[in-house]
Amino acid sequence: MQEPNKYLATRLRTLRKERGWSLDRCAGETGVSKAMLGQIERGESSPTIATLWKIAGGFHTSLSDFLEPTPAPHPGPLYRQADTLRRQPAGDGILVAPLFPFEDRFGFEMLELTLLPGYERRSDPHDSGVIEHVIVQRGEMELLLEGRWQPLVPGTAVRFHADRPHGYRNPGPTPAVFYNLIHYPARKPDT
Repeated sequence: MQEPNKYLATRLRTLRKERGWSLDRCAGETGVSKAMLGQIERGESSPTIATLWKIAGGFHTSLSDFLEPTPAPHPGPLYRQADTLRRQPAGDGILVAPLFPFEDRFGFEMLELTLLPGYERRSDPHDSGVIEHVIVQRGEMELLLEGRWQPLVPGTAVRFHADRPHGYRNPGPTPAVFYNLIHYPARKPDT
């Protein structure tokens, strides 16, 4: 498997060129500075998860699209191990394991996310029609929905429209681990 920063650099450059975007246009679409995008493309910067989400949103694609290649179609069971996939973008307070990266044929990605103590992330709305499913596996966390932080404990499952502001935080002293299945509406071909 390719080293994460090299894969990210290659994927960002490839998507930008496929769309015919300059770095200026890419910065305008993603809300990430031209300088930062250039550093990412050159493999000189490891962006935070918040920056990766902005880039994914600007390209109207999944987060996992920037974490690792889409798996090749597999006729039988596909086994993945979170311990071998887990990484911490830019030393951020969140660990991400792309358990099942996005594939068009399924329409979703499934991530294991670990919120370290004190971590808080407010997410901008995703594209229209994106739905998130959060299932708390270990620890306690809070989910920001409709302007209010909702406490969640292990075993709690929540489904919500992610095309609205939302957020995640861990106000406690131990890591909180949850699964996040993100469903994307069928993509329309670019016109």
